[in-house]
Amino acid sequence: MKLAQLNVGYARYPTDDPRMAEFMDNLDRMNALAERSPGFVWRMKSDSGNATDISVPGDAEMISNLSVWDNVATLGHYVFNTLHARFYEKGPNWFDPMKVAHFVMWPVADDHIPDLHEAMDRLHHLRTHGSTDAAFGWDAVDATAWRRCATAAE
Repeated sequence: MKLAQLNVGYARYPTDDPRMAEFMDNLDRMNALAERSPGFVWRMKSDSGNATDISVPGDAEMISNLSVWDNVATLGHYVFNTLHARFYEKGPNWFDPMKVAHFVMWPVADDHIPDLHEAMDRLHHLRTHGSTDAAFGWDAVDATAWRRCATAAE
């Protein structure tokens, strides 16, 4: 089994607004870093090379990031232990605060590539039921275990 993840949000400003420039100017860099990271399998992207122009089913204003990783440890390493962490911390500069869950992980078969419909269903499941084996957030992961695994992967 592999691990899929979806992260969604609403940009504070249009993507071509100068206040979004730092985020937009670093998308290619962060995506390239992800693709070079241990455990990376796949990420959703359009012809632009990112996913900011892919419409989320039922909510055209939402921006999404959908990817597949070997496991929680490799995703966690990328998110929290690489240059990506600096941009992750700046998220509030570019995205409105969410009052509901906006990030979800779930297991997928080794050869399965999820689409946005499946991913949004998993996010809805998490919002409705909380973390389960079918859809979960970082709160359901033993942080010590996955950080130890991620550090070992370096």
